[in-house]
Amino acid sequence: MDNLTLDDEAFERKVVILGVCAMSKKSGSESMKIMLSRLSEHPSLKTFVFDEDTILNVSVEKWPKCHCLLSFFSFGFPLDKAIAYWRLRKPLLINSLEAQYDLLDRRIVHQILCKAGVPVPTYAVLNRHEDNPKEETDWKEDEDSLQVTDKIFHKPFVEKPVSAEDHNVRIYYPSSNGGGSQQLFRKVMDRSSRYSRENSIRKTGSYIYEEFLATDGTDVKVYTVGPDYAHAEARKSPGLDGKVERNSAGKEVRYPVVLNAAEKLIARKVSEAFKQTVCGFDLLRAHGKSYVCDVNGFSLVTNSRKYNEDCAQILLEMIFSKLAPELFPSILPSVEYLAEGVPVPIPTTDSGLELRCVIAVIRHADRTPKQKMKMLVTHERFFKLIERHKLSKKEEVKLKNPRHLQEVLDITRDLLSEVQTNPSAFTGSAELLRKLKIARTVLEKHGHFTGINRKIQFKYVKPLNGHSEVGRALLMILKWGGEVTSAGEKQAEEFGTAFRCIYPDGEGEYGSLPGSGFLRLHSTYRHDLKVYASDEGRVQMTAAAFTKGLLDLDSSLAPILSHLVRTKNGYSLLDNSCVAKDFTIRAKRKLHTYMHTPGNCDTNKLAPTKEASLLTALQAIGDPLEACEALHVSLQQFSSQLVGLSEQHTLYNNESFQLFIERWQKLEKDFKCKDGKFDISKIPDIYDCIKYDMLHNSHLRLKIAHELYIQSMHLADLVMPQEYGITREEKLQIAEKICCPLLNKIHTDISNTVSNTGIDIMHQLDPKYIKYRFLNLLEYCKSLKLRFDVTII
Repeated sequence: MDNLTLDDEAFERKVVILGVCAMSKKSGSESMKIMLSRLSEHPSLKTFVFDEDTILNVSVEKWPKCHCLLSFFSFGFPLDKAIAYWRLRKPLLINSLEAQYDLLDRRIVHQILCKAGVPVPTYAVLNRHEDNPKEETDWKEDEDSLQVTDKIFHKPFVEKPVSAEDHNVRIYYPSSNGGGSQQLFRKVMDRSSRYSRENSIRKTGSYIYEEFLATDGTDVKVYTVGPDYAHAEARKSPGLDGKVERNSAGKEVRYPVVLNAAEKLIARKVSEAFKQTVCGFDLLRAHGKSYVCDVNGFSLVTNSRKYNEDCAQILLEMIFSKLAPELFPSILPSVEYLAEGVPVPIPTTDSGLELRCVIAVIRHADRTPKQKMKMLVTHERFFKLIERHKLSKKEEVKLKNPRHLQEVLDITRDLLSEVQTNPSAFTGSAELLRKLKIARTVLEKHGHFTGINRKIQFKYVKPLNGHSEVGRALLMILKWGGEVTSAGEKQAEEFGTAFRCIYPDGEGEYGSLPGSGFLRLHSTYRHDLKVYASDEGRVQMTAAAFTKGLLDLDSSLAPILSHLVRTKNGYSLLDNSCVAKDFTIRAKRKLHTYMHTPGNCDTNKLAPTKEASLLTALQAIGDPLEACEALHVSLQQFSSQLVGLSEQHTLYNNESFQLFIERWQKLEKDFKCKDGKFDISKIPDIYDCIKYDMLHNSHLRLKIAHELYIQSMHLADLVMPQEYGITREEKLQIAEKICCPLLNKIHTDISNTVSNTGIDIMHQLDPKYIKYRFLNLLEYCKSLKLRFDVTII
């Protein structure tokens, strides 16, 4: 090809030549072909693609000449040769070539972003120099945190190689969420990451460490075409479960989203700072703000007619405005905008129907029985452990960290050895020995401390004999159990799947109506999914398993827990019963008095609300005091048979026989007090334990188990609903204290949904379909045996 300039043959022919110089995998991609085809529709623009063999093996002096050059780096591309060609021929560059070196180093990318005023996650760089180890950045790793220079990152945090071409990124999870890490990599078939038990950072190479930002499992990919245009799409975060969602054409499923004003400004800054007209970057939406976590350089959108038209329009205007303005009539259609400057969204459904708001409050799944043991400890090592936390004697100390639990286990083992060696040196050595063995067994369970189902509390008790130091002691409270069983995880996941399938086009019975599927809805930012859980382990794991089924995720629960389940404010919404403590204490005392009155079957006192379940329970029980006596006799008979059981039997969830027998003996002991009265607060625990063992340890064929179950069930049906108020007024008073934060949150969410009159108005429910959808919803719920309480105001 001859050397053409705009003032010779090319101008005479009124032609501008655009050359595309990239590796063939990129220049021959479907998205590139579409864009070049759209550009070529302009009569004054001709395009050609540099042959890969020419790029790699021919000197730049012999490369074809062009007026405008679109060239970008990918693996194997000789960026230095492309720069040499540009310096030789001086074509107009769509994307700066020299600036593309900056994109290859994540450290430089972060520096440029910060200098441009673009928000990025909090980060630190750990540089390692194999040639000179003395220049290595100072760092320190603990069980659940990492310190790099003066910055501390608590898990979960992100680890990125400094080379932008290395996609082996890791997300490390805290031990409270199950530990381990999610290891990301370039897409291989339908996978983009996998979960690993590896919990320590890599010890070779240089890395950037970033705070982990919870984005509800969705990332935003932004594509700029110049500083004034940005197209955005949402996709499932690769760190969530690693499963790539693909459409029928094999492409990754993505959905368009609308950027707000602040995000549009970010797009402008990124395009200008890196001198890349066509540029892609990753945006994280978290805590009401947006952050850039990666800049990819040249990127095109696939399967978007609107983007292809806009991109061609903008590039043509750019090329001809700088090279030959007189050759460019505006022949392409302009983009339609609303008054706010937002592109008009193109409806993707025929019905224009999407759900606006769904709220569910769900109880945790099947769990092991909750257990607790108290013991006084006086060993000096326990005090030293507490003092290391620098806590005052008025404070209650809670230990859940694996390192701290390991310290308690080490002390327990040593103390147990001392008691066994010299029992006479310890007061009440037999009881102390029994409790130390239980503590050791609980703390050694599973062989590691990864998880969220064991914790220890220490409370200072008043010194004995009036002395300040002599006779000082700590009350150690060990709590365990209450962990979701494997059956519970399965139930929660299946319920999440059923919940998703209730929705039209949600892969359920009503999937014939197009465009309103739950998974598609979640992938757009019109769907603001929030999952809240309390800080209890069983609640968090239930939430994660339910979400796994709800969003059809292929992952272990640890990544889901970190990405999607919110626990920070969950306690105030769901588990803060302390605000009604005085009221519940009064209700329990009143119920205790009624149930200890001989011959008291008065429904006006024991069931004043006349609820059917209470009346049925009272009818089955008869005299509550006699029913408690009978329950205690059954407990004694049940516990006595456990001692003779063979330890060859395997108990569910690998519970030890020692803990199994201790569980029932403690219930028998605690249920009937020394004064002959019954602790009715233990009735729910008895019912909980016998139900658990009948479900999971039925192979033991325990005698009178069924009788004990029936007795405790009827008593529990009477006691449990009335621990939070006996009369209707008491129930409302207590409920108001406990439930108001949650109800206010629900009310706010519904109000925001109803009052939203923004650009999403086309996605509101069509009144013509409401009755049809509602009736089908109820029928489907009946088939699933789910209960929906509907209140019409």
